[in-house]
Amino acid sequence: MDRETLRGRQGPLKQLYREQPGAGTIRLSASGVVGGEGVSCSVQTGQALVSAGLHPATGGDGTMACSGDLLLQALVACAGVTLAAVATNRGLAVAGTIRAEGELDVRGTLGVDPEAPVGFRSIRLAFELDTDADPQAVAGLIATTEKYCVVLQTLRSALHVETIFEQSATGS
Repeated sequence: MDRETLRGRQGPLKQLYREQPGAGTIRLSASGVVGGEGVSCSVQTGQALVSAGLHPATGGDGTMACSGDLLLQALVACAGVTLAAVATNRGLAVAGTIRAEGELDVRGTLGVDPEAPVGFRSIRLAFELDTDADPQAVAGLIATTEKYCVVLQTLRSALHVETIFEQSATGS
């Protein structure tokens, strides 16, 4: 997509959201089904069905996607799309690789050590870019990407997450 096409698509949306702020609030959702093969959850994405399972470090066999990997993949996807949009809007030609890696102590999720945290201790997001843009433009591109990457900003925030439980009786 070129700069004018992107601006042509985003311009009317930005104007609508300025005039009607409530129109800018959308709800995204995901759903998964448990009770299939092994210890797994099948998650419907926009393009495919992903079977998530235990990481080998927690008892899985490595044949299914690990939810921790999926989180890092979502971060890379969001950062990549955001970077591409910002670069396009600024007329910068950019290619390259974005990597995310995180460290977690699986003793926490396995309940082995009650002092071990459950979840990532740290995540690193790395950009290896191929561009002729000057260093100041690249620094601005990265800073703007960080500012507007939804997944990155969500991970950095103290987000309230509510858990809701519903039970249905199984037929017997």
